[in-house]
Amino acid sequence: MKPIKTITFIALVSSITSIACGFLLDVPYHQKLIGFGVVGLFFVVFPLFSYYRWKDKDVKDYMLSKENLDKMRENQRDSRT
Repeated sequence: MKPIKTITFIALVSSITSIACGFLLDVPYHQKLIGFGVVGLFFVVFPLFSYYRWKDKDVKDYMLSKENLDKMRENQRDSRT
């Protein structure tokens, strides 16, 4: 397993665990547990996951440029016939 994938998985599990403990445990700081879990998901897990999935991709392939629009129109024309 790649290190970035392992770190992302550990951060995901710890964030979900923090949220679950915040809901299930009757402690005075339960709202902080939920908050830290949500912050971990949005500021740690999501950026790490996005980086891991997009690091070898070319962004130009996913942008709507004139060339890509022309390719899409050509593919639609070919699929109709």
